[in-house]
Amino acid sequence: MVTFAWPWMFLLLPLPWLFRRLLRPSDQRDAALRVPHLAAFEALLPRRGRSTANRWLPLLALWLIWMALLTAAARPERLGDTVMVPVSGRDLMLAVDLSGSMNREDMVLNGRPASRLEVLKLVFDDFVTRRGGDRVGLILFATNAYLKAPLTFDLATVNRLMQETPLGIAGGRTAIGDGIGLAVKHLRDRPAQNRVLVLMTDGANNSGELEPIKAAELAAQAGIRIYTIGFGSDEMERPNLFGGAFGRRSLEAGADMDEDVLIEIASMTGGEYFRARHSEELLQIYRNLNALEPVPGPEETFRPQRPLFIWPLSVALFTSLLLGLLQGRRGLGGLL
Repeated sequence: MVTFAWPWMFLLLPLPWLFRRLLRPSDQRDAALRVPHLAAFEALLPRRGRSTANRWLPLLALWLIWMALLTAAARPERLGDTVMVPVSGRDLMLAVDLSGSMNREDMVLNGRPASRLEVLKLVFDDFVTRRGGDRVGLILFATNAYLKAPLTFDLATVNRLMQETPLGIAGGRTAIGDGIGLAVKHLRDRPAQNRVLVLMTDGANNSGELEPIKAAELAAQAGIRIYTIGFGSDEMERPNLFGGAFGRRSLEAGADMDEDVLIEIASMTGGEYFRARHSEELLQIYRNLNALEPVPGPEETFRPQRPLFIWPLSVALFTSLLLGLLQGRRGLGGLL
């Protein structure tokens, strides 16, 4: 089905005729050009006996150009079949810790050591692609917290922004409270009963202006449920200077995580706390979060639109070029 977004543009169709009728030539006779004789201009005069088609062809071409330009200006577009858009009504904000500890290689990915951030990006991709129908936003926090992506249905863009985020872009410390506070700011004005924050961190709050518990109180007052995830292995093996099977030492990689605060934040807001010690656990946690009951929302429909203005515009351009070539050839023939 072809429609026009601006059909009122066709009201300008008689505009050239109106100009022709209203703007009459001047009657001042003194403005005429006086020359001693007209012999030099005789070759430029139209030849007698020119056919009626040759007289009307330029005028028809000009009208065709004008109508084609108006058609293009009216924005013709082809409408596709109606597509149902799944909308759950949930607003889901993801707050991700990007502090320096996320660079620790205490994870295993495809049989090789991997950093926490590398594993998180892989799991994040799986989680976001399953959020069809939800508005998803992204907050990154470390020493500072900032909004990377506002709430949007464009899940591919949110995922791409996360995948392209380097470590250390927000500092090296951890401001959990500021991350929660920023999420509250962007979720509190959304419809009630569908505000969810998923906060993932591998450390304790040691930076920022807002304490995590105070931020959780603000979230609870705004009706925001917070699901907290503590991420990081309990132990990390590193080879020492001697190497070999007897040369590996075990480190407490998750000792700096404040699980009590994360548990209290989830409890205060009606959410839940999860502990992920390796990549498989983190993947399962995010898949469990996908089982959250959606809030029914109004059905939305979408009809894909394909612009067609290029076709009438091409007709106007081609006709203009053709008319110019014909007029130029005719004038050149008269001179010769």
